[in-house]
Amino acid sequence: MALPTPLELGQLVLNGLATGSIVALGSVGLTLTYGILRLPNFAHGDFLSLGAYLTLAANLAGIPLVPALLLGIVATVGAFLASEHVLWRPLRQRRATSTTLMIISIGLALFLRNGLILIWGSQNQNYRLPVFPAIPIGGGLTLTQNRLIVMGLAVLAMVCLHALLNYTRIGKAMRAVADSVDLARVSGINVDRVVLWTWGVAGGLTALGGGMYGLITAVRPNMGWFLILPMFATVILGGIGNPYGAVLGALLITTAQEVSTIWLPTEYKLGVALVVMMVMLLVRPQGLFRSTLS
Repeated sequence: MALPTPLELGQLVLNGLATGSIVALGSVGLTLTYGILRLPNFAHGDFLSLGAYLTLAANLAGIPLVPALLLGIVATVGAFLASEHVLWRPLRQRRATSTTLMIISIGLALFLRNGLILIWGSQNQNYRLPVFPAIPIGGGLTLTQNRLIVMGLAVLAMVCLHALLNYTRIGKAMRAVADSVDLARVSGINVDRVVLWTWGVAGGLTALGGGMYGLITAVRPNMGWFLILPMFATVILGGIGNPYGAVLGALLITTAQEVSTIWLPTEYKLGVALVVMMVMLLVRPQGLFRSTLS
C-alpha cells in the first residue's frame, strides 16, 4: 500500500476542509432543529438542494452570485417556515412521536427531491460564472478561488451564529428552550417565537451551504441527499444539539473522507462517514462535546 507524499496529503486535507465548511453549515442547521425541536429532519439535505437550485435560478436569470445567494437564502427560509406551519406545528400539537416525525421528514425529502426534478430536470447544472483560478497558498499547495470563497463565507457565518447564540436575547432564549421547553415557557420565553427563529437560522445556514456547494460542484437534485448521512454523522460525532461540535465533526469527517481516497475509490466516501459514526456511537455515544447549545 503506497503512502502519500506530504504534498498529496496536505492537498487532500485542504480539500476536505473546504467541503467540511459546507457540511458544517448544514450540520449546524440540523443540530439546531434537533437540539431545540427534537426533530430528526431527514429532509434537511433536500432543503440544502433547494437552496442551491434557487440560487442557480436567480443566477441564470442574470443576477450576480451574491444577490442570487441572498435570494436563495430568503426563499429557502420561507420554505422552512412553510413546513413548520403546514407540518411540524400541527404534528407537535398532536404530540406525534419521534418515529412519526422521522417518517414524515423522509416523505418531505422525497417530495422536495422529486419537485426539483420536475421543475429543473435531473441533469447536472452549473452557475453562470467564469472559471475560477487556482491560487497557491505555500508549500506547493493550491486552492481554487471558489473554495477559498466557500471557506471564508463559512467562517463568517459561524462567527455570526456564535454572536447570535451568546450575545442576543433570542440566542439565549434558544439555548434555554434547548435545555428545557417547560422551564423556558414558565420563565416567560415565547417558545413559538423561538421555534420560528430556529427554522429561520437553520434555513439560512442550510441554504448558504447549498448555494456554496454549487460553487465547487454541479447542482443536481440528489446533492443534498448524498450529504445527509455525513451531516448526521457530524452531528453525532460533535454531540447532538451542539453547533460547535457539529462544525468540528464536519471538518474531521470530510477530511477523513478525502484522505481515504488515497486507498479507497471515491465511491466509498459515504462508507467512511458511516464507519466514523458507528465507532463514535460505540465508544462515546454522547459525542465529542456535551449535547447542548451552551
